[in-house]
Amino acid sequence: MKGPLSFQDIIKKSILELPNFADPSLVNILIALFISLAVALFIFCIYKITFQGVVYSHSFNTSLVLLSLVTSLVIMTISSNIVLSLGMVGALSIVRFRAAIKDPKDISFMFWAIAAGIASGAGIYPVAIGGSLFIGIVMIIMSRKKLKITTYLLIVKYDEAAQKDVLFILNKLKHVLKSKTVANGKTELTLELRKVGDNTSFVENLSNIEGVDSAVLVKYNGDYAE
Repeated sequence: MKGPLSFQDIIKKSILELPNFADPSLVNILIALFISLAVALFIFCIYKITFQGVVYSHSFNTSLVLLSLVTSLVIMTISSNIVLSLGMVGALSIVRFRAAIKDPKDISFMFWAIAAGIASGAGIYPVAIGGSLFIGIVMIIMSRKKLKITTYLLIVKYDEAAQKDVLFILNKLKHVLKSKTVANGKTELTLELRKVGDNTSFVENLSNIEGVDSAVLVKYNGDYAE
């Protein structure tokens, strides 16, 4: 009569003696990779369409495609062997990524690419395709609503003699003062503007005022540091 199982016996029977999972066939691997690639290219297009930052990074967008494919490979690898999956988790836990992500939306796209790769690698294709289509539609709708109102940074540098004319134009604009610097008779204003449409003729009007050294308009993505 066998006695009670020890903790070591339980681990041995539940993990170490389990047979390997079924190895994916070459056809299944290619199908998973092609679906992962198709979904990743869809994410690539959505990111490019909905991008609203200052400088578009093609390198980051390309990395989303590679991230989805690599994730699919990892999932297919660990799903074929439970012992290998535990070792893979331990190996990946020591990896540290220190790339600076300025836009929080970029992190969402990274998680989206990873999730699509996981679903494709696990063979859950309806989740990868259907979920990505739904997310893509939501992203397009939300980005187009935001594009109606554009936020800019206006930086104006002028002499004291031009202050009255400069303020006359600025008071017609909906703005928030971000900073003001006065030195050697020169004043520099940094303003946050919210505008509907692409009419930026006020920049030329400011530049034409006598005593204005410069008037610079920059699209604002929230990275301004005071």
